[in-house]
Amino acid sequence: MEVREIMSTDVETIAPDDSIQEAAEKMKSLDVGFLPICKNNKLIGTVTDRDIVIRAIADGKDLDTEVESIMTAGIFYCLDDADVETCAETMKEKEVKRMLVLNRDKKLVGIVSIGDVAKAHQGAAGDALKDITEAA
Repeated sequence: MEVREIMSTDVETIAPDDSIQEAAEKMKSLDVGFLPICKNNKLIGTVTDRDIVIRAIADGKDLDTEVESIMTAGIFYCLDDADVETCAETMKEKEVKRMLVLNRDKKLVGIVSIGDVAKAHQGAAGDALKDITEAA
């Protein structure tokens, strides 16, 4: 089974010059805790609700501060034609609960979560899921 068969395709992104406030509002309205950051249609990072708390609020940053200043630049991703087991193993190895999904042109096309993996597959992917949740 390929990742494209289980991924969510309705991915919302924000721009690096959007404010921390705008990121938080978008997370609230979408009921998510994670947003990819794109500049000129290129994925450059991610921001989580935890990033907002730890890197912004705890450090006393103004809510008008650009989200790029608190983003995580190291991006973990898989390709949409990768098999689910390979994606699950990478998630386990990187200890992440969400994986960005790119196509062969390196364009963001989706997100796969450990929940998506759990619903779609057992065996190696299920074992990787178990290891991820136990590590978290």
